[in-house]
Amino acid sequence: MATAAPSAASRIAVVTGASSGIGAATARQLATAGYRVVLTARRKDRIEALAEEITAAGHQATAYQLDVTDRAAVDEFASAFKTVGVLVNNAGGALGADPVATGDPADWRTMYETNVIGTLNLTQALLPKLDASGDGTVVVVSSTAGHGTYEGGAGYVAAKHGAHVLAETLRLEIVGRPVRVIEIAPGMVRTDEFALTRFGGDQKKAEKVYEGVAEPLTAQDVADTITWAVTRPSHVNVDLLVLRPRAQASNTKVHREV
Repeated sequence: MATAAPSAASRIAVVTGASSGIGAATARQLATAGYRVVLTARRKDRIEALAEEITAAGHQATAYQLDVTDRAAVDEFASAFKTVGVLVNNAGGALGADPVATGDPADWRTMYETNVIGTLNLTQALLPKLDASGDGTVVVVSSTAGHGTYEGGAGYVAAKHGAHVLAETLRLEIVGRPVRVIEIAPGMVRTDEFALTRFGGDQKKAEKVYEGVAEPLTAQDVADTITWAVTRPSHVNVDLLVLRPRAQASNTKVHREV
């Protein structure tokens, strides 16, 4: 199906967590779709290199170092724009896989701050700019963890449930305004960093997550889905799109070839 070209008024797309994985892949695909992408992340060298790559490919990209949990920095960032067409709230992640009884409250707090408060900060700061575009889109990259739980995942699950509810509530609150709210909820995605970060750099534990799974989703798969949803005609809102690899039937049911 052909995608709709972004209008001149909504050409800018801000992508958080763009230094790797889903964020980086989404930035590349939105740039290819015609958007001028603004890449944000804490790792300045990563997003600057990505901006150079996108620019060298003939597209438009700008890098801006940003911690989404720093509200003052987010507000300063937002002040640079008159209008923004797309905001992709991708920054987030998981820490640990301990049960509720022994989970580290610091990890829970960090996950809530990045996955929920970070999304809140960017959305609040840029919503007037999205409104001003006359055709704005907010994307919240949540997770299937935001729609069901599993043992050892309560901290991450709680945070992603928060992200899901934020998107669902925002959609109700701004209906009638020229801004869509899209939630993309991926299941098992194999990226270079997600599981490795979750398990504190333990490569063996990270590899075990995907053990025997023939084809987990890739960052490109999710980015393709985000780009498809964003480039639907303006009157079409993809409220919620859940995607999993064929081998994953639920958060707790995965086919593994052993």
